[in-house]
Amino acid sequence: MPTGNTEGGHNPLTARFLASFPARRIAWRRSQLRDAGFDDRAVQRLVAGTVLIRVRQGAYIRGSYWSQPSNDARDRTTIFMHAFGTPTSSLGGFVYSHTSAARLHRLNLWKAHTLVHVTQTRTPSSTGSDSGKLIHMAVLPSSDITQVDNMRATSLERTVVDCCLTMPHKQALILTDHVLQLGTSMDKLLEAASKLGRHRGVKTLRKVLAYADGRSESPGETLTRDLLRELLIEAPTLQYWITTRQGRHRVDFAWVNKRAVLEFDGKGNYFDNRPTDKAVFLEPKREAAMLEEGWTVLRIERKDLFNEVSLKARILAALNH
Repeated sequence: MPTGNTEGGHNPLTARFLASFPARRIAWRRSQLRDAGFDDRAVQRLVAGTVLIRVRQGAYIRGSYWSQPSNDARDRTTIFMHAFGTPTSSLGGFVYSHTSAARLHRLNLWKAHTLVHVTQTRTPSSTGSDSGKLIHMAVLPSSDITQVDNMRATSLERTVVDCCLTMPHKQALILTDHVLQLGTSMDKLLEAASKLGRHRGVKTLRKVLAYADGRSESPGETLTRDLLRELLIEAPTLQYWITTRQGRHRVDFAWVNKRAVLEFDGKGNYFDNRPTDKAVFLEPKREAAMLEEGWTVLRIERKDLFNEVSLKARILAALNH
């Protein structure tokens, strides 16, 4: 995408463009710009100055708007612009699916690519990846289709299945934990998985469903929990409440029999998701109160998840204090 100073300074062309449309309008089709008096050359100049951003063929967005959203909001905007630039007669022929559906549902994603995924029943004139779009061929029952932001998308359950079939384990686990946290039934996910037979990726799907847990409240907590399993460390209790003189405090991971606590520092936008409402780093007074009760408190952050030897040693030391 072009980058640079948005709205490119108030040269005559920019001034005419800004005067032609209300500030609240953010998107245009090429035909709409042409009807407003901006020919191909003018549009090219507006794009060069980042007054407009060409998101897909024939679809443009206001540059000042594009520069403001977070990464996840921008990815959703890309999907919106795909729908905006698609002829109305074609919109009923496909459904947004896979990571695109996950983004529309506002699910946690980690290291996911930004291609727009659509599922349709009819073979398109061109297949595969085309201008940032990936086409999947499948017949979707009506129960697998819903409306999100006035766009047709796969249901939460179908989105989990599609993503788990095509994602690496950890990425799929993060998404599935979030869906369970939102209240989706594990029974429905298991039922969907049972119908797949020997479908490619089904082993990853079934492994994810075996380990998924909606009590993990952030991607960082999911990755921490999965790493504890991989390191063969005794499984902790999740979201455990501890009573101290400062009151009751909920912690991410607790080994109750060892009186040890592990907290993941979720401050910051490490995993392209919104921070949880729960304060993840224990305040000094709260931590001191827990120490008074005989608890050992271990705090980790994102970088620790990628230094497994050191992290395992620290956890074992805390469990054997």
